[in-house]
Amino acid sequence: MIEEVKIIECPRDAMQGIKSHFISTDDKVKYINALLNVGFDTIDFGSFVSPKAIPQMRDTVDVLNRLDLSSTKSKLLAIVANVRGANDACQFKQIDYLGYPFSISENFQMRNTHKTITESVDVLKEILTIANRHNKEVVAYLSMGFGNPYGDPWNVDIVGDWVQKLAKMGVKIVSLSDTVGSSTPEVINYLFSNLIKDYPQIEFGAHLHTTPSTWHEKVDSAFKAGCMRFDGAIKGYGGCPMAKDDLTGNMPTEKLLSYFTTQKVATNIKPLSFESAYNKALEVF
Repeated sequence: MIEEVKIIECPRDAMQGIKSHFISTDDKVKYINALLNVGFDTIDFGSFVSPKAIPQMRDTVDVLNRLDLSSTKSKLLAIVANVRGANDACQFKQIDYLGYPFSISENFQMRNTHKTITESVDVLKEILTIANRHNKEVVAYLSMGFGNPYGDPWNVDIVGDWVQKLAKMGVKIVSLSDTVGSSTPEVINYLFSNLIKDYPQIEFGAHLHTTPSTWHEKVDSAFKAGCMRFDGAIKGYGGCPMAKDDLTGNMPTEKLLSYFTTQKVATNIKPLSFESAYNKALEVF
């Protein structure tokens, strides 16, 4: 093993789109506690957003208070969509990261947070101030990072311009997000290879959505371009829409692990604990 990548497990992303039923708080706690034993760098466990917007996450505080953090090195990340959510999340010392979805698509930003891009810039600045005050880090998710299906202007230079703006604001972690699975190996390679070189002070991550037939080429192009931080969800649950074999879902964590094992790259993942969490996922979902 010559290098070590960070694997970010995203049960929040896997769960939040389920509208057919409410996953019980007990089941969420058991599942996330199982994930905490695996060795993931970070667990994207919940969100401090309006229960009306994301009903599935309305018990985030209850889940957080029941997590067993006594023997894990995994850090916790919570998604926030506004200043109020950031203030709420910062009341909990267990949380290490605030994740903010920042879209370079005006249409998607309005759909996602009901704000214009200009308004979102102001919100992000305030969230950064709040996070700094509480010794937390902000992960900016640059949604529509690899393409835009909503008709807004998009090209790699626009992505680069926004990364420059985020860097000037003091963002230290930027996760390029493939919101609808539109990324191609060529665009992934171009963006990561150039951005990582131009902004050595920023940690870049890949939040890729994929179909079963395209996961390998996406992970391969991101890793070989220098990306060392990857988001995943067991079985590819979640994404846009909920993952089925013929639809786009989150990057399956088990595929990430198989890729890095083949590449002889360290992940810090404990195989038996992962198998246990994988089986728990099959029960929860």
